[in-house]
Order: sequence, then C-alpha cells, then structure tokens
Amino acid sequence: DQEKLFFQLSVNHIFRNCSCAYLNLWKSRGIIPALSGRVHCSIAAQPLSSTVEDNMAKESPKEIFLKDYKAPNFAFETLNLNFELGEEHTIVTSSIHVLPTTSSGKAPLVLDGENLKLVSVKINGEKLADDKFTVSTRHLTLASTPSMPFDLEIVTEIEPQNNTSLDGLYKSSGNFCTQCEAEGFRKITYYQDRPDVMSKFTTRIEGDQKLYPVLLSNGNLVDQGELNDGKHYAVWKDPFRKPSYLFALVAGQLVSRDDTFTTRSGRQVSLRIWTPAEDVPKTEYAMRSLKAAMKWDEEVFGLEYDLDLFNIVAVPDFNMGAMENKSLNIFNSRLVLASTQTATDMDFAAIEGVIGHEYFHNWTGNRVTCRNWFQLSLKEGLTVFRDQEFSSDMGSRAVKRIGDVSLLRTAQFSQDAGPMAHPVRPHSYIKMDNFYTVTVYRKGAEVVRMYQTLLGKTGFRKGMDLYFKRHDGQAVTCEEFLAAMFDANQVKFPTFPLWYSQAGTPLLTVTTSYKAESQSFTIKCQQEVPATPGQPEKEPMLIPLAVGLLDSKGNDMHLSSVKEGASLHNFTNPDGSSVTTAVLRVDKAEQEFTFVDVKEKPVPSLLRNFSAPVRLVSDISDEDLFFLLAHDSDQFNRWEAGQTLGRKLMLNLVALQQKGEKLSVDSAFIEGLRSILNDASLDKAFVAKALTLPAESEVADLMPVADPDAIHEVRSFIIKQIASCLHQDLLKAVETNPSCEPYDPTHKYRAPRALKNSALNYLVSLNEPNFTKLAISEYKKATNLTDKFGALTALSQNPGVTRSEVLADFYEQYKGDNLVLNKWLALQAMSNIPGNVEQVQKLLEHPAFDIRNPNKVYSLIGGFCSSAVNFHAKDGSGYTLLGDVVLQLDKINPQVAARMVSPFSKWRRYGEERQAAAKAQLERITSTNGLSDNVYEIASKSLVL
Repeated sequence: DQEKLFFQLSVNHIFRNCSCAYLNLWKSRGIIPALSGRVHCSIAAQPLSSTVEDNMAKESPKEIFLKDYKAPNFAFETLNLNFELGEEHTIVTSSIHVLPTTSSGKAPLVLDGENLKLVSVKINGEKLADDKFTVSTRHLTLASTPSMPFDLEIVTEIEPQNNTSLDGLYKSSGNFCTQCEAEGFRKITYYQDRPDVMSKFTTRIEGDQKLYPVLLSNGNLVDQGELNDGKHYAVWKDPFRKPSYLFALVAGQLVSRDDTFTTRSGRQVSLRIWTPAEDVPKTEYAMRSLKAAMKWDEEVFGLEYDLDLFNIVAVPDFNMGAMENKSLNIFNSRLVLASTQTATDMDFAAIEGVIGHEYFHNWTGNRVTCRNWFQLSLKEGLTVFRDQEFSSDMGSRAVKRIGDVSLLRTAQFSQDAGPMAHPVRPHSYIKMDNFYTVTVYRKGAEVVRMYQTLLGKTGFRKGMDLYFKRHDGQAVTCEEFLAAMFDANQVKFPTFPLWYSQAGTPLLTVTTSYKAESQSFTIKCQQEVPATPGQPEKEPMLIPLAVGLLDSKGNDMHLSSVKEGASLHNFTNPDGSSVTTAVLRVDKAEQEFTFVDVKEKPVPSLLRNFSAPVRLVSDISDEDLFFLLAHDSDQFNRWEAGQTLGRKLMLNLVALQQKGEKLSVDSAFIEGLRSILNDASLDKAFVAKALTLPAESEVADLMPVADPDAIHEVRSFIIKQIASCLHQDLLKAVETNPSCEPYDPTHKYRAPRALKNSALNYLVSLNEPNFTKLAISEYKKATNLTDKFGALTALSQNPGVTRSEVLADFYEQYKGDNLVLNKWLALQAMSNIPGNVEQVQKLLEHPAFDIRNPNKVYSLIGGFCSSAVNFHAKDGSGYTLLGDVVLQLDKINPQVAARMVSPFSKWRRYGEERQAAAKAQLERITSTNGLSDNVYEIASKSLVL
C-alpha cells in the first residue's frame, strides 16, 4: 500500500508538471484518469530562442541513487567565465577546455542547466547549428564531440533580478550575489554541475562602476580597469582546482573592514569583511573570530591558509547560514553583524562558530571535497566537528557539548524516528537541497567524534594528516576518510562503516551488577537499531561506550582492566597515569564487560561526554542519578543525570495529567536543583543548563502517542513548582549577577548573564507582581541586548497588558534593525500562549515580515512550529496556517518552502484527530499544480511512511 501511494503521488506530480499536449493525449487514450484542477505547464522561467524552444522537452523529477554513480566522461581542465552584469539581464560566457576521458568513447556531453536562455554554443570557435545539440528544461546535450581535447564556449542569458529562489546568481538589496551549493551553478551557465568535476576558474566581471564599484570572485585579483559607458571590470584567478559549487561572485556597493593575519610560515594574508557602509562597525567580532579560527587551525591541525587574500561578504537574503566558496565566503548577515545593542550572547557565539566552520572548510571541503553529494557528510560532518572543537576551546567545553547534544536529541533523533530518516550518507535523493539535514551535519559530526573517542586525540590527528597527504586536491568518499583514520593507527573496526549506511538511532540498554566477593563490576549491554524507511533489518553497530565508576565519596575510581569473554583488556594512558574513563567497544547485539579489582560497589557513569549518538536506557536508580548530579567529574554526565531525572518526572506526570489526577514534584528533585544552583564552584553557564528542563519535543518523542497539551501543562507546572520552592535562591542569582561591567561576549562574562536570565525566567513564570516588576526593571536598565531580550522573554510568558506594552516598546526601539526584529517576530511566534495562531497570522501582514526573506520566514514560521501546543492545536488551525505559507512560499523560494514542510513529517506521532488534520494539509500540498520538486519530495515521503 505504501509503494502504491508513493507511485500515485509521483505520477500525479509528474503529470501536473508535464507537457499539456502529452497529458491530453494520454487522457484521451485512457492511459491516465482525468485529473481535477488546472494543469500547470512550465518549460522555463525565461524565454528561449524559438528554434531551441521547439526542441525543448520537459524532464520529470528523477530520483538519484548512490549505487548508480559513474565517473564523468569528460574532464574540464580550465573554465573562463565572463559576466556582463545588467539591470534587465546578464550575459554569461563560459569557455571550457574539455578533456575527453578514456571511458568517454562516443558518449554525449551532457551539461546541467536550468532557467537559462541559451544564446550560442561553439566548439573550437565554430558555432554549432541547432540540430547539433538538444536542450531540455534540465540539460544541454552535445551528441557528438571531438575525440581530442577541445574548447567549448557557451553563451547564456539570465535574469538575476527575478531570481527569488536565491539560488545561482541573484540580487540582494541591489547587489549581485551567488549561492551555488548544491546545484545553483546550473542556473548561471550550462556545466557538469557535480562535485567531482574540478577545474581552475578565471572569472572576468564587468558592470556599472557607480552601481557596482566592488567586483569580487574566487582567488586572486589579477587585473582590473575602466571601460567605456561608465563601466569597469575585474579579473579573478583561482590557482586551485575546484568544483562548480564553490564558485562565487559578488558585485555591489560595499565597504570592507580590513585586517591581516600572519601565518605560521610567515606569509601575510589580507582579510576583508564586506558589508554596506553602515554595517562595517558591526563586523569587529566577526574579524576577531576569523583570526582566532585561522590560528586555532594551525595549532590544532597544522593547517595553514593557502592564498594571500580571504574575503567575507555579508548579505541579508540568503537561504543558508553561510557558504565556504574558495577565498570568498558569503554569509547570511545575521552570522556576521553584531554589536552590544543588536546581538545577544547566542548571536556572538553563533558568529564565532560559523565563521570558524566556513574557514575550516578551506581544507575539509575545498582542498579535499566530496566525490558526489551522497558524501556530503564527508565535508560537513567533519567540519561541524571541527567548529564544535574550536568553540569548545574558545569557551566552555562542557557547556558547548551540552548544547550540541541537546540539539541532536530534539532535532536529529526526531528525524531518525520519522519518514525522512536517512543514513549519514543517504542512499538516494530527488533534490539534494533537501539533504542538508541535521543527520548529515550533526549526526555526521558525532560519527567523526567517535573516531576521536576510539583512537584518541593523537590518533585522530595522525588520521587527519594522512587524509590530507593522500587526498589533497581530490574529490573523495567517506570510505577514504575511514581508511586514512584506520591505516594511520593500524587498526580495523569492521562494523564502524555501518554508521554511514544505517539510519536510525540505536537503543542501548545497560544493566549492571556488583559482586563483593570477587570485587568485580559487570556491565551487560544490549543494542537494537530500529527499523526505518527502506531499512527494516539492521545490524549491530560499533558503539563506543565511555564509562567511569564513582566510589562512595563521589571520586573517580582508577580502572585497571576489564574482561570481555575470555579476553582481558588492561587500561593505561600514554603518559602512564591511571585511567578513570574506559571506552568499551560495544559491537554485538548482546555483550558483557566485567571490571576487575573494584574495591566497593560503584555508581556507574555511562556514556560519558555522550560518547555515541544513541538512546541510553539503564538500571541506574534515581538515588544514584542524584549522586551523579552532585558528584560526577564528567560535566556532561552530571547534567545528563539531571536531565534523566527530569524526563522521568515529566513522563510520570504526563500519565497522571492524562488521567486527571493531582500533580506533585518530588522534593528530592527540587533539592537536587537547589544544590546545583548554590554550588559556587560550578560554571554559571553550566548551572543555567542544569536548571533547564528537557524540551517538550524531547519528551514527546519518548511517548507512544505524543500529547502536546499534557506535556506543556506538565512542564509549565514543574517550572512553577521549581520557581516557588527556589524563589529566594533564584532571586539571589538575579541580584548577584548584574550586568554593570562593559559588555564582553567571551564565556567568562556570558556565563553570569545566562544564569541571571534563566533565574529571571523562572521567577516571572509565577506571574507575581514583585517578580514582574523586577523583570521590567531589568528590561529598562539593560545595557546590552542579551539582558534586554532576556527580560523581554521572561515578560512574554504571561499574557496581558505588561506583555503587550514591552513588546510594543521593543519594536519601537529596534524597528530600524531587521536582524533584531527577527528576534521580536520569533519570540511572539514561539509563544505558548493559548490561541497564538491568530497572532501569527497577524504578524504575517506586519511590516516587519517579508516572506521573500528566509531569515524572516525561519523566525516567524519556524518559531511558530517550535510551539508544539499551538502548532499542534486540536482544531488544526496551526496546520492550516503552515500549509498556506508553504504553498505561497513554494512559488517564491522552493528550498525554504521545503524546510517549512518538515514539521508535518511527525504527524503520525500524534492522536487520530491531529493525524487527520495534518494529513489533510500534506495531501493538499502534494496535489497542488506546479509544486516544486523540493516540497514534493518532503511532503510525499511524509505521507508514505
């Protein structure tokens, strides 16, 4: 039935987007039933010459499979691009030196291209007649080409000013800008738009000197000058081979912040961050972050920047966070621009991390790239791991790890349990844009982290060194990264590759026992990898289980050896010091490990530092969890003990809430939080994390049938109970952490602000006049946006006049700053106040919102979907709102629209009433004429499971 449904959805989508003539013919012959509604017939977004249009055929969406990969039949040695930028259209001339490969034979040269007006095609200077090539909506095909190397020239015409998809070459706030990953280059010119086709690019740009005084592209500036008619030009040459997805062009009225960085070998690199003139003062922290990342990469991985110039450009209209184009990174402005009054601590941390991430791609993504898009995690998972390590070294390692795991659990674990579940290396896709997912990025980073956990930091560095030595300048696969890691350390882990090929979150069940007579402690492990779409049967994975044992005083025990079957493994550190954390290799469905020479019954600390991306179920008692909360030396597991207690409490109370029974919170839980709150030895940012209850979405994922109303009621009840019992301690936390010093975004100063604002949020939840007055005072006297927005967030919990007044005041103060207003939109959208759907509908019409800007869509619509109690409203109004927005947005920006469909993918997790309402919206979306491939793929797969 599922296969039939998916087939019918596919047929409907193809027929609703194909030639009207063919469709009518098939109907008349009874091949297909008549389809209700208007049939949308689209050939191209821009007109073609009549001779070419006569030959053009509409191509249906095609599913691409990893197993079908074939190396290209033609290599492109060099590519010369010439852009004539215009206000009505832009002329692009590409000159490619083509090298037929030994396998090319008589194979046609097939070039990717979309929404292009083809002007001419030449081979070795001779223009081809129209019958020498064919053009479809997705390809330009040359059936016959010379058997020897030849020069191919293609001239196309495009309209960047009408490109609302923000993919390819488009205009943002009057400036030209590109986004070519994954498949945007084909919207600029015809090309083999795939990552394993690597070429040396030379780019010439010409445009109006007054309108576009700055002309940027990849590599080094080798020529520039003035032309007639008020135009000028610039020529950029990139000495490194790269795939087309790394091409970049920017032209416009921009000003740069300039600085330099001296590499460890003594070269001086010019650094420039380009923005509109008024935003240059907000780029100081981004520049500091860039220089810190360059220094860190040299010190930790021995990787030095390889050109004499590094450019960053900030643009307000951008689908993604940022793009690592070689030497010309293009950033969403929210990840570059920051000042004390316009950015929060979270913004500063995000800027530092993403600046680092894109810079680190210079080696892990640019110098070594992926062979095909299925290998995306090869560059993204690895680079996310690197930016996580960078941010950990710049701030608090424990707090960073807690934040990363929290995101993994709420977003990636949920994806693994739904219809869009896919391996870190997907097996197939229709639109690659849909697979820039938390699985590829975040779970992929956890896979890389497991290499380091298994091999140690020294071993991991050896593997990285060998990886670059073997593959610099190549497009490679995940297997080649794995081989470098294991060959460098002379080890083999046969089941480790399953982390790349199997979807789903493993369930690891652990039971423990202690034998006083033999002074041994046994850990029994069982693992199960759940079935996921297309993968009903799974094999056991290699799970690195990091374990510590605590004695009765809360100290780490020294671990000498462990038995596994007939084998005895001894533990030693390279420096000869005793081991307090052992990494057990769980690679069977059932496995048993026995620690020897354990003098007393220990309290086990399992999965330390979250050593593997699994769901852990153990027999550790609540008493032992409270002990770990108070004493564990592993800060992540100390936090995790509290989270485990919180999840158990919330699930128990939800069951009572559903029965209509009285709710209460165990005093031991309250006292456990009190001890953390009053422990002056702890990092205050860690304390703020420890005080935060598990997210509603995380608890929903643990229920057979999610009940968003009951979960929200329970979480709100617990928050108020904590606030009521600890109000004096919380008040002290607010009063003893004032923001009286000049603002500093580093962790030392972020931590007190995090604790203060967390405590304030608890207090205001009580909706008592004295605490409301305190929050208003904090709002008014705040000297930075972190504290101002923290107070606003606290006050926004409770409906009423005060909430309306502070929201209005905030808008009046910041209505000239779009990035700050995005926070204002998001705060209202994610509110759990009953009936918030109506307020979000009003905000869709507010001057602060613009559906063409991805940041605003993510803030308002993404924010709304994060409020489970309103998005999953029983009357279906939240689903209807999202369905309306998706269909409107799909006509403007299919990539962003597809991301907005994702919240529907969990519809089967809820009760029948909600299921029916959500399913109706998905069916409405999939039956819409002219639906994009991006949205179709997500919506149809959500229905099939």
